[in-house]
Amino acid sequence: MPSVRNFALGLLAAAVVATASDVQQLKKDEFDAFVKANDIVLAEFYAPWCGHCKALAPEYEEAATSLKEKDIKLVKVDCTEEADLCQQYGVEGYPTLKVFRGPENISAYKGQRKAAAITSYMIKQSLPAVSLLTKDTVEEFKKADKVVVVAYFDATDKASNETFGLVAEKLRDNFPFGASSDAALAEAEGVSFPSVVVYKEFDEGKSVFTEKFEVEAIEKFTKTAATPLIGEVGPDTYADYMASGLPLAYIFAETPEERKEISELLKPIAEAQRGVVNFATIDAKAFGAHAGNLNLKADKFPAFAIQETVKNQKFPFDQEKEITLESIKAFVDDFVSGKVDPSIKSEPIPETQEGPVTVVVAKNYNDIVLDDTKDVLIEFYAPWCGHCKSLAPKYEELASLYAKSEFKDKVVISKVDATANDVPDEINGFPTIKLYPAGAKDASVTYSGARTVEDLIKFIAENGKFKASVSEEAEEEASAAPAATESTSTSSEAAQETHDEL
Repeated sequence: MPSVRNFALGLLAAAVVATASDVQQLKKDEFDAFVKANDIVLAEFYAPWCGHCKALAPEYEEAATSLKEKDIKLVKVDCTEEADLCQQYGVEGYPTLKVFRGPENISAYKGQRKAAAITSYMIKQSLPAVSLLTKDTVEEFKKADKVVVVAYFDATDKASNETFGLVAEKLRDNFPFGASSDAALAEAEGVSFPSVVVYKEFDEGKSVFTEKFEVEAIEKFTKTAATPLIGEVGPDTYADYMASGLPLAYIFAETPEERKEISELLKPIAEAQRGVVNFATIDAKAFGAHAGNLNLKADKFPAFAIQETVKNQKFPFDQEKEITLESIKAFVDDFVSGKVDPSIKSEPIPETQEGPVTVVVAKNYNDIVLDDTKDVLIEFYAPWCGHCKSLAPKYEELASLYAKSEFKDKVVISKVDATANDVPDEINGFPTIKLYPAGAKDASVTYSGARTVEDLIKFIAENGKFKASVSEEAEEEASAAPAATESTSTSSEAAQETHDEL
């Protein structure tokens, strides 16, 4: 019979196993030595109170465990205890993720905050821009990620080598790149010199590029081939679709069987529009509220809509009409031909502007924000956003200062509820503040400084056409540096806060 002591020791051992972590916590005095000792490190700078950090924690831990066998280290730094270290590396929000190749070679992490995405991204970062492949290594390389890109060209073909290298450098965050000059291997793969093959875990399995080696052509081919013919929109894919530069056609349906059925029905359209419009299904039960963001009714499915991702325009298909091959083909063809007008969601234009901050809605957006005679500062906010509520009194004070100044007819301080109005801007989190200078409306500047009246004034003066600076009434301003806020740095996370979990 086991003794009480042995039982207690057993419990202690179990607790140690349960709390063991593959993520290493680092302090300032050990950080530099650690990144010097490891070829590549992903560091998370966080705050214990941060909600986004808490959501990331299990994903980050899972990724650390997955990457352990590849000797890719994941670490974390508590910025409430290591403020100097976080300031040293320019941390302006939580969580901030950075990739270290030594203390001097640092880049921002650009992937999603999910375990699979972190793992995939860091494996790509650990590889050279182009891995040299042989018949002994090519099969393993094909399994490095869901999509890998391999070029086959003669060793003496310097032009193809250089061109492919430029593409790889440009897209290395997205895909692993490999190359081989083995003619027998190329023949075994069913291609000839020079060719590019995109190997993938979906659709037809691989796509082959045999056109002239040009950077733009290979880049476009790779992105198109790497996108499923009809994929699925979800938390792990939303940002990629938004960043693709192509319109996205959504197929809303409530069951997997219905999504599959409609996908098969619309497959000929997706094939005809490949590289022009992306197609994807979306779970209407889990993400039905997102239909409202596309100006669809959020309680009537199945449904279909196209989003112009670059201009953030919405083109909902009439939900009173049946989804058929003929009806959707006509709708998509008309969209591609520019014959469909976008649907615009807008609050009513205010009859009067009450208060110093000018209220913008979709219907008066161009008239106010794109008024070429004025510098316009605009805050994109959400009514539920706590940071927006904290900013509100300071923003009102800022507007009052300009309204009482000599620049009252040259500078506009404005705001728009980005959840109730369609806006053409890319919004990655709330609040987002941008300045549209007079005479340069196509060159807006996004504000990333401390959210104080003084710093906002400096921003307007430095970036506006009129260099408009006003005097702030002497009072103690509480610093509201972005480092004290939760980061919403990716499109998918902004969407996750406003669009059910997307």
